[in-house]
Amino acid sequence: MNCRQAILQHTVWIALLFMTGSVLAQPARKVEPQTAAAGQATWIWYPGDFEIWLANKMQNRRTERGSFFPPFWKLDGHYVLMDFHKDVDLKEPEQINVYVEGQYILKLDGKGFEGTPQQVTVPAGKHRINVKVFSTGNVPAIYVKGKTITSDSSWLVTFEDKEWIDETGKTSDISTTVWLNAGSWNFNDPAQRPSGFKLAVEPKSAVTATKNNGGLLVDFGQETFGYIRLHGLQGKGKISLYYGESKEEALATGTCETLDRVEVDLAAKKDSVMPLSKAFRFVNIQTEGGAAVDSVSMLYEYLPVARRGTFRSSDESINKIWDVAAYTMELNTREFFIDGIKRDRWIWSGDAYQSYLMNYYLYFDVPSVSRTLMALRGKDPVTSHINTIMDYTFYWFLGIYDLYQYTGDKTFIQQFYPRMKSLMDYCLQRRNKDGLLQGLPGDWVFIDWAAGLSKKGEVSFEQLLFCRSLETMALCAGMVNDTKNAELYKQLAADLKAKLFSFYWSDEKHALVHSRVDGKPTDNVTRYANMFAIFFNYFNNEQKQAVKQHVLLNDNIQKITTPYMRFYELEALCAMGEQKYVLTEMKNYWGGMLQAGATSFWEEYNPTKQGAEHYAMYGRPFGKSLCHAWGASPIYLLGKYYLGVQPTSPGYATWVAEPVLGGLQWMEGKVPTPAGDIDVYCSTTQIRIKGSEGTGTLRFKSKSKPTCKGAVINNKGDNLYEMTVEAGKQYEVKYKSL
Repeated sequence: MNCRQAILQHTVWIALLFMTGSVLAQPARKVEPQTAAAGQATWIWYPGDFEIWLANKMQNRRTERGSFFPPFWKLDGHYVLMDFHKDVDLKEPEQINVYVEGQYILKLDGKGFEGTPQQVTVPAGKHRINVKVFSTGNVPAIYVKGKTITSDSSWLVTFEDKEWIDETGKTSDISTTVWLNAGSWNFNDPAQRPSGFKLAVEPKSAVTATKNNGGLLVDFGQETFGYIRLHGLQGKGKISLYYGESKEEALATGTCETLDRVEVDLAAKKDSVMPLSKAFRFVNIQTEGGAAVDSVSMLYEYLPVARRGTFRSSDESINKIWDVAAYTMELNTREFFIDGIKRDRWIWSGDAYQSYLMNYYLYFDVPSVSRTLMALRGKDPVTSHINTIMDYTFYWFLGIYDLYQYTGDKTFIQQFYPRMKSLMDYCLQRRNKDGLLQGLPGDWVFIDWAAGLSKKGEVSFEQLLFCRSLETMALCAGMVNDTKNAELYKQLAADLKAKLFSFYWSDEKHALVHSRVDGKPTDNVTRYANMFAIFFNYFNNEQKQAVKQHVLLNDNIQKITTPYMRFYELEALCAMGEQKYVLTEMKNYWGGMLQAGATSFWEEYNPTKQGAEHYAMYGRPFGKSLCHAWGASPIYLLGKYYLGVQPTSPGYATWVAEPVLGGLQWMEGKVPTPAGDIDVYCSTTQIRIKGSEGTGTLRFKSKSKPTCKGAVINNKGDNLYEMTVEAGKQYEVKYKSL
């Protein structure tokens, strides 16, 4: 299994809260539109239903050695009966075409048309169009296209239509009916039905194919994902395909994680494509009886989404790390952000949270974020934590606020606030007498894969995430005018934050201790709560410095061996200005994986292991994922803490660029935003910057007085300077780096 994350710039959160109370970069591909353009018809459905339906299909495609391997948590389904409506005011009659997934009745002003018409005329004047749809196998969905009437997010939809006829014979809607704006994605053609969605594929050839013990060992040159295609299949017998992320795994026919078996009875040659896509680099093809195959290729399967973020620097090893991280993200960006492509292929909230953050610096693909959040939440009633993991519930809350902070779009919060509230209610009901959370029957307290890590009692890390989630709920409640609960969540967060320090802070240890057991703090200090408290900005400066020296830079504190938590550890150090140290750590840790032969980044890396030892996990010789989303965190670190770009108000209305070379001689890159990119170039003597939207602040340190034509540079003291960056203007600053 898997679990992981990273956090948006938390100083912004605090301010807002209290102000308001060899692998190369992959070639660019043709990109599908992510939302319908204004006035363009698109398929619509109840928000979250298609996402839940699609997640159920995807997560139940996992197999282990040919056996079905479903998720172990509750899966919800879509609503089977749906009512769509739209109020229109036409100057002239208009003909509309109607396409529907399911059985339906089409009504105009409450009166149904005979049969199931696909084309009707709406008279001039004010009218209400209703389409009521029933479907069990697929999500009820509609596509409506006319001259001015088009199905889009302005349509309202409900699963609990309380239609009735009053004493005058007029159709009414009881006010308690909950109508939401319709959901959609990129199905902008009537023939492009949501139920037929598939990822894109493109043919790819193997790099080598060598004979091996009477079979064929095929190498595609790097980690990849897709469908194996057998060419020239002929004869009578059986063909076995053993997949491997490593050569060793493909050759281990008895212990490789995934395989296919094909029964062959063909007089003439025929090509055949395997029914399920899989992860691999190597495929070991073994034949039995008279079965034979001429050659092997694949159909690479991917989500067509453009890379908008870029990074290049004077250090080629860092450039390669960025490239491999970007490819790792590409492989794990599918119908949803998944954990890893070989083993689970499930939507884990911890893994997904880190993917959201990396996405904002690579793709800025908002639909992938919202789809994943919807699929993870499912529906009420809440019967367990997300993925059954306490910390993963909290990452879900944090992902929602990050979505708003990066995009400026309140839509998700406005539509899904009731599900946010019911999930928080579930958490609040599970507090103990001290108002803290600890693992109860059915809960998995994960934190990280670490040997001997205690999960007993009230773990400080869980309280920290709980506190941040309450702060998030306070902000979101304010956005939907739930004033009463906004104040409640704000107070609960403040109370819990006070307990964090009164219960867990140790002056002797210069840190938060790991846990309390039976009401008493333990002596154990771990990195987790301490590093999160740094970029949550919960510590004062004195505490930050103490934690940096006594925890983060202390080799006596248990080290982290997963990229999942290395992400947060390095973020905490970057937040404290340790970019030079972090650059070395990235080169050692992620560079170490590359030296060990990685072509995508792994679920776990321990540099003390050798050879095939690297592939073992969960008690299985090849249980480890060699392509794991949480391994791609250099994308986020380099974009946010080296190029230094992040929003300071929602949707990049205002933003900051604080480039830090951290030992590099020069670096350049693009950070995507909702309406364009922010371009940054920084060397030891020059900074060039251009933003396409919002008002930016360039902040940097210089040994000498900097200059820039067309801009006023303000001296903030201690060699720190700031200047305003207006949208659309290119600036060139001459300075001397410290």
